[in-house]
Amino acid sequence: MLQLPHQSLQVAAVPSQRIPAREDQAGPWHAEAVCRRDEAGLFFAPSKEPTAARLSREEAAKRVCARCPVMVECREHALLQPEPYGVWGGLTAAERRVVLARRRRREMELKKSAAA
Repeated sequence: MLQLPHQSLQVAAVPSQRIPAREDQAGPWHAEAVCRRDEAGLFFAPSKEPTAARLSREEAAKRVCARCPVMVECREHALLQPEPYGVWGGLTAAERRVVLARRRRREMELKKSAAA
């Protein structure tokens, strides 16, 4: 797997004004996010990023997500907003679009079966 130095990537922070507070704790969920510490640059693509570099960066970001204690909250935030860019909760933007499409399809099927 191609490994590129991630120091040259732009660091992007999670936009705090759009993030809801966790209901089970006093503070917002993103305060516990592993990506807030030092690896946020992995989660958003620099402009004109080559495909191999993007895939490598996304896999590295997903490894960070895998060890994050708030991965589920992050993923749900990205699906509910919806966040159009970056890796959130271990999913890329394309993967989130698939999840959202499946949820919409499931909701439609449930409505049809309830009406029948």
